[in-house]
Amino acid sequence: MEPQAVTQPVPVKPYSRTFRRAAERLAPFLFLIVIGIVLSILSPYFLTVRNLLTVLLQMSIIGIIAVGETLVMLTAGIDLSVGSVVGLAGVLSTLLMVQLHWPIWLSVIAGILAGAVVGCLNGVLITTTKLPPFIATLGMMSVARGFALILTGGVAIFNVPEGFNWLGGGHVLGIPVPVYFLAAVTLIGTFVLNRTLLGQYAFAIGSNPETARLSGIRIAKYLVCIYTIQGLLAGLGGVIQASRIVTGQPTAGLGYELDVIAACVIGGTSLFGGEGTVLGAIIGAALMELIRNGADLLNISAFWQDVIIGIIIWVAVAWDGYRRRVLNR
Repeated sequence: MEPQAVTQPVPVKPYSRTFRRAAERLAPFLFLIVIGIVLSILSPYFLTVRNLLTVLLQMSIIGIIAVGETLVMLTAGIDLSVGSVVGLAGVLSTLLMVQLHWPIWLSVIAGILAGAVVGCLNGVLITTTKLPPFIATLGMMSVARGFALILTGGVAIFNVPEGFNWLGGGHVLGIPVPVYFLAAVTLIGTFVLNRTLLGQYAFAIGSNPETARLSGIRIAKYLVCIYTIQGLLAGLGGVIQASRIVTGQPTAGLGYELDVIAACVIGGTSLFGGEGTVLGAIIGAALMELIRNGADLLNISAFWQDVIIGIIIWVAVAWDGYRRRVLNR
């Protein structure tokens, strides 16, 4: 009997891997364009300035929070408390205006800082007690929502000053103010991710925490910092949300955590850490809002919209697992 030849694995050429990564990063953007073309054919109202501005406005809060979630997920972590932080920050800022008569600007800063404090506590919990991020932030989701309900007695806060509405409902040069916040957060997030040690360490921690530790990276310090940034952005989203509806709603932000995580995953951020971009998360948020907007224009039920978004999340997560297996060969 002749000996059988041993089949050696075929190494992936560097340029092939680079091309594949580039194609993966472009995929969400191309999908966004395809969805836009399809919807513009199906509905004459889709490709209008008014409707596109509405899409931008609707995706602003999710996009802002998704920038922070991208940083968290790059470290192989996750933050499930962002929806509750949205409710808590909005309630706190409106409560300070209405009941304690604080100036609007000071109340807004207090609401945003409250989100940062919650994020910092998440980071401290994860690094000191070694709780998995999923469990730590799941508990914080309940705690933050509970405080929002305790502060208000479960009743929405009305009669906020008129000037507060500018933050979420105002326009500058015909463009909604929250869109400017989204643009600024996107630019700053991209800079932090690509040009600072914090961004580079986030990649390193998510790719291989043991190697990062042996390289001298103070993992606990940077994780607390990253979760604090995430809380701060969720607080900003909460204040903008309260401003848009001119009310402090303790139930505001319900389910936002799923939308934010879905936007990141659809945009190419890996649930396993070490891979992702801020721009990808923004495209993911835009894609989800585009689908919801198109479904509204085509009179598709909100229940079916949830089904569609859920299926897209399944596909994105399955694709993430598949491409990691292929790239790691």
